[in-house]
Amino acid sequence: MTHSAFHEGPFAPVTEEVTAFDLPVTGSLPVELSGRYLRNGPNSIGLDDAEAHWFLGAGMVHGVRLRDGRAEWYRNRWVRSRDVAAALGETWAGGPEHDGRDFPANTHVLSHGGRTLATVESGPLPYELNDELETVGPCDFGGTLPGGYAAHTKLDRRTGDLHAIAYYWAWDHIQHIIVGPDGSVGSTTDIPVSDGPMIHDFALTERYVVLFDLPVTFSMDAVAAGSQLPYTWNPTHQARIGLLPRAGTARPVQWIEVEPCWVFHTLNAYDDGDRVVVDMCRYEGSYDVSILSGRGPLTLDRWIVDPAAGKVVQQRLDDRAQEFPRADERLISRPYRYGYSAQIAGVSRAMVDGNGDLTDTAFANTLIKHDLMAGTTQVHAFGRDATAGEPVFAPSSPDAAEDDGYVMAFVHDPDRGATDLVLLAGQDFSGEPVARVHLPVRVPLGFHGNWIGD
Repeated sequence: MTHSAFHEGPFAPVTEEVTAFDLPVTGSLPVELSGRYLRNGPNSIGLDDAEAHWFLGAGMVHGVRLRDGRAEWYRNRWVRSRDVAAALGETWAGGPEHDGRDFPANTHVLSHGGRTLATVESGPLPYELNDELETVGPCDFGGTLPGGYAAHTKLDRRTGDLHAIAYYWAWDHIQHIIVGPDGSVGSTTDIPVSDGPMIHDFALTERYVVLFDLPVTFSMDAVAAGSQLPYTWNPTHQARIGLLPRAGTARPVQWIEVEPCWVFHTLNAYDDGDRVVVDMCRYEGSYDVSILSGRGPLTLDRWIVDPAAGKVVQQRLDDRAQEFPRADERLISRPYRYGYSAQIAGVSRAMVDGNGDLTDTAFANTLIKHDLMAGTTQVHAFGRDATAGEPVFAPSSPDAAEDDGYVMAFVHDPDRGATDLVLLAGQDFSGEPVARVHLPVRVPLGFHGNWIGD
């Protein structure tokens, strides 16, 4: 797979920022959904910025505003880092930096403490955006963040605390960061690690922060060879999972060894008696993030961690190659029943060599709903070239049942050559979409987003 794959087809960047109002809708938008669906992703600016790695393009946030059964607007905006502002002939807003690093955050977009934040890992700060997706500037949570931040966060709905695990190549530790409901950092905890591992995601339970210390580590050799993302497979680095207690002052981490593997994303985790259950999309064996290549297979797996025995039992939940797993955000860190994921032909081809089970490409672009209690799945297939993105669940009301709501995703419409925001009913997942919001433009395949209700 050549690097240029990430500049072609569903990955190809767009060249313009667009604002469109009163978008056409097929079906009917649920009147109870009031808010913004936002999604971030890499979008290189011009050929001079044609990064060789998917993870390195300038962040562009796409958003759709829903209210009163109408799709009020669509917007896409680049995150204005110093370089992006210069490329667009604008003045950079300025603001704090971590270790002189500035990057147009391209991985996730979330809302917390009154801020909309575009996030990225490995050192740079998040960027704050306003409600219309214009850049406010880099954010260090009002001067309370001591170092860099992270791409993935987990919100504990009961405490209002936002958890993250930050890493940085020059550190001899990773850092657990809690941002309180007021939007300032309440505490940080340094956890010593060796070799500078990449830690893209983590998991949260009511008792633990679950850490993944896996054999993808920072490589000076890769830097010397000119790699733009110098994190490579390190067979001498022991793969292990860590349980960091959330309570107490000393908070020693219990590390438990696991088989060599790679995990970009967790679905959810929870405490089950004395044990800890962690669900994730797992790449078996070696994975080289610097060139996004692994032998696979890529599967949805469950780890049952027994702290008393110091052991991990692995279960296979689903053997289809899938990514971007999401659960109902209200149940993060707690027992849950339903999960959603995407089986995307382009991603499987690009990120798993010689695997991914893509024999039937007609059904390769699907969203999957997992009933983890019944052990069953439902599939919504979009067709050969209808590339679907990450599925995000929006409850029909704040206290609705777990799957009483809507699963939303950007889906490419090959007939229009543009993208729809598709809403599926959680309780009729395989049925006709409840609504399709027709955007005037194509949205490139990107990373993560959220439904941010009013």
